[in-house]
Amino acid sequence: MNPVYLAVGITLLVGGIVDILWTTLWVDGGSGPISGRFTTAVWKGLRRMTRDNDRALSLAGPLILTLTLVLWIGLLWVGWTFVFASYPTALVDTRTGGTADWWGRFYYVAYTMFTDGNGDYTPLYGGDLWEVASAFTTATGMAFVTLGVSYVLTVLGAVSDKRSFASTVTGLGGRSEAFVRAGWNGQNFDGLERILETLGSDLSTLAEQHKSYPILHYYHSEKGERASAVAVPIFDESLTLFRHAIPDEASPDPAVVESARSSAQSYLETLDESFIEPEPAVPRSPNLERLRADDIPTVSDPAFAEALSELTDRRRHLLGVVEADAWEWPPLEE
Repeated sequence: MNPVYLAVGITLLVGGIVDILWTTLWVDGGSGPISGRFTTAVWKGLRRMTRDNDRALSLAGPLILTLTLVLWIGLLWVGWTFVFASYPTALVDTRTGGTADWWGRFYYVAYTMFTDGNGDYTPLYGGDLWEVASAFTTATGMAFVTLGVSYVLTVLGAVSDKRSFASTVTGLGGRSEAFVRAGWNGQNFDGLERILETLGSDLSTLAEQHKSYPILHYYHSEKGERASAVAVPIFDESLTLFRHAIPDEASPDPAVVESARSSAQSYLETLDESFIEPEPAVPRSPNLERLRADDIPTVSDPAFAEALSELTDRRRHLLGVVEADAWEWPPLEE
């Protein structure tokens, strides 16, 4: 018995199993300790290599998701290989009668994990321990590979949701001022409240999805109109305009606005738990002249600037969202 090989194998197996369960089943846990660091490193490396090219970064999400699956399978595969290697005669070649070498163990673990064996190698005759280990090899392969595939399907559904949210927001305007102007009917914002309620609910769902599946951060859209990292700042800055730039008598229902702002805050708090950090700079302020051009009533520029000064941290977080996804502020033009 080689205790070093056994320790390495058990460590890899425990690390892989914990990481898979952590990532796929623990809703509040975010990414596992191994896959979280791995995916962040891959994302940062891709950004450096591609120099933030949108087309290239649009492949980052699928690539990182695939590599995460490969990582999990690799940890289980290599871990079981070391476990069987800890006992030199644990596996026997049925064709020659000799003991399995490293490649034989590697091969045995592979077909045991995925197909439950083909008879080329077998556990040592009378070695009940290795027969049980083989059964556990099959169990981990079937259970955790299936769990990983289910995770992939769930993530892809969440990607569709985030792009749907982004398309709805940017469809109303590529900047916060344009979003507000789109809801103005010449006298008030009647009809916009229902949209704000829907978007606030969608954003709350998106925040929970990002918390459950942090890998969503790495799904970069080639077009800004479908990027949630673009849409969330537009939406939140629009809510800031409704809350602080437009008089209460002309603004949508304050309860609706505050509810939507709460959803945006939940989204920002979720990103605090990932690799996204607030930017040191403060993003440029919305231009109230764009609203006044459509005869939308506004407060004075000094009053609005004072209100924005109290939102510095929040707006730095928004800028961090934009910068982390390789966009610029303001992300889109009217």
